[in-house]
Amino acid sequence: MKIEIWSWNVNGVRAILNKDFIGTLQTEKPDIIGLQETKLQDHQIPSELEQLSEYNKFWSHAERKGYSGTALLTKASPLSVEYGFGIPEFDNEGRIIIAEYEKFILFTIYFPNGAMNDERLAYKLRFYDKALEVMQSKRATGKMVLVSGDVNTAHKEIDLSNPKENSKISGFLPIERAWVDRIVEAGWVDTFRKFNPDPEQYSWWSYRTAARPRNVGWRIDYFFVQEEQLERVITAGIRQDIMGSDHCPVFVVINV
Repeated sequence: MKIEIWSWNVNGVRAILNKDFIGTLQTEKPDIIGLQETKLQDHQIPSELEQLSEYNKFWSHAERKGYSGTALLTKASPLSVEYGFGIPEFDNEGRIIIAEYEKFILFTIYFPNGAMNDERLAYKLRFYDKALEVMQSKRATGKMVLVSGDVNTAHKEIDLSNPKENSKISGFLPIERAWVDRIVEAGWVDTFRKFNPDPEQYSWWSYRTAARPRNVGWRIDYFFVQEEQLERVITAGIRQDIMGSDHCPVFVVINV
């Protein structure tokens, strides 16, 4: 059996509901979708989502209102769900959901942005280190592990429109890109690049510069899988045709 899994930074659940989010899911019918930057508290979950009755819904909220947050919408019920790494400084921002299924484990993560200041960049790098540690621990179970989400870093020059101009900007700093190098060296595969070698394939475009119509973007949304399970990935891609956020969905199709 094959299943399709999406990851999508929606830049606010309440905002994207006004942009045919429910219609998109009802048309496209992904089996699982991980959301990032939901920007909700528990009491703010919109009642409109009840229309998506075929999905079980899991939420991780930030302590700070209107900030961060992740969600998992899944047709199959997970065996278990975790809402963090067990580290308060990371878990209190609602950035992490880890769902274990019979045949695989799925991470939905909204990785931090380091652009605000040096302190947030240091936080982002600590988060990266802990993420890799937890990824490796789940890998040790022997199950397929999929790590999805907004990584907030473009790995290679091919992954953004203006690499030279952004080489000193958080999201393309050498120290951030080095973390992606580390996970690749540890045996994790960027599924999109396995199937798609072409340039100009982006998943985020700045609202401020009206970048999307010109396709001046960044590829910062990923699905990683450990190399020993790569053969179970049928395909991976980016749905640039789907609107509603400054990000578009990315996806994998896997055998289970």
